[in-house]
Amino acid sequence: MKRGFYTIMSAQFFSSLADNAIFVVAVELMRSTGAAEWQRAALVPIFAVFYVVLAPLVGAFADALPKGRVMFISNAIKVIGCLMMLFGSHPLLSYSIVGLGAAAYSPAKYGILTELLPASQLVKANGWIEGLTIASILLGIVLGGSLVGHAVSSRLLAFDMPLIDTGVDSPAEAAISVLIFIYVLAAWFNTRIPHTGVEMRPLRANPQHGLARNMFSLLPDFWHCNARLWRDKLGQISLATTTLFWGAGANLKYIVLAWAALALDYNTTQATALTGVVTIGMAVGAIVASMRMRLDMATRVIPMGIAMGLLVISMNLISNVWIAVPFLILLGGLGGFLVVPMNALLQHRGHNLMGAGRSIAVQNFNEQACILLLGGFYSACTGLGLSAFAAIGAFGGVVAGCMWLIRRWHHLNLRNYPEEVEHLLAIARSDKHH
Repeated sequence: MKRGFYTIMSAQFFSSLADNAIFVVAVELMRSTGAAEWQRAALVPIFAVFYVVLAPLVGAFADALPKGRVMFISNAIKVIGCLMMLFGSHPLLSYSIVGLGAAAYSPAKYGILTELLPASQLVKANGWIEGLTIASILLGIVLGGSLVGHAVSSRLLAFDMPLIDTGVDSPAEAAISVLIFIYVLAAWFNTRIPHTGVEMRPLRANPQHGLARNMFSLLPDFWHCNARLWRDKLGQISLATTTLFWGAGANLKYIVLAWAALALDYNTTQATALTGVVTIGMAVGAIVASMRMRLDMATRVIPMGIAMGLLVISMNLISNVWIAVPFLILLGGLGGFLVVPMNALLQHRGHNLMGAGRSIAVQNFNEQACILLLGGFYSACTGLGLSAFAAIGAFGGVVAGCMWLIRRWHHLNLRNYPEEVEHLLAIARSDKHH
């Protein structure tokens, strides 16, 4: 791998570490202030709002500037969201601002891979990036749980700055203060990312117009890119699969917390350890996929998505931690093995069809819209009075059913367009074409 790849990995690790820790801290902050269950569950979809709303802008923004600079600006926005949460803004509002930074960060994070590396290294690079991201999810969730736990928070709160009243009086506020420094570290790594030499694609924006008008001017281009990727025979399968996977995976982050509280009577700190167990499985699955899978084999992993939905339903049958741990590792492993080849295939098709930043923005729009819909579905289930067990069962059923429909659609494509699909697979195998 080129040297710049390792700098990208470092920047991604620390930014993702803080992203996942701040989620746990926000859950604990809302729990300690007596927020309703549906509001805590709404943290997942609220994070996705700006991914959906700003999707036409962030992809073009990522292609208009060096991607290291875009990632730096995005981390600065995340710091603003943390400061808002620290100084009394509603956690849902503050967390949505962190989501704004993440929305701007993602097209640059993934798009720079296709600029820096040849197609033959994309699956391997995605395996490392996804494996490292999953490791940061694991450590971030555990870090967040530890920071709000009594052992660590008591020491943080005992620290006093001379002559300065910081106003930090609760475990959650102390945790947020630590996470701000981690975001700053990630921003420093962003400044070290090399320029790839790829030609920038300037935003078609008129400085005399307002932000809203310029955003509307980008909508036709974005919807054209979105439609083009959905029309592509390999693009639509990989996009549908990754969309549903991330929609389910992001909400599973909270669902495991809620399930552990009911099934095992765990507090937030204990439950975060089980959420981390899922990410261990995802890391193993991602690494195995990076070693064994190629772009032309990517569509073979779709049945694993159906199995994931069925395993989510089966969570309701578990009440013993010694059964829960290997079960959650298996659940995560299937997800990690599923997403790596599908992500690589989607990035390859998107980069060739429309450019890296725009294709990742289209991917983010669809994935975050799915997170928003599935998160809204789960929050609505709990808000209407369903128990967490019933809501989890309904959630798993929706995921398994949708994955089954995607698999059927893929088989239909193979039957109706066999030559076109085989041609596209041959292109995916060709480094010269990339």
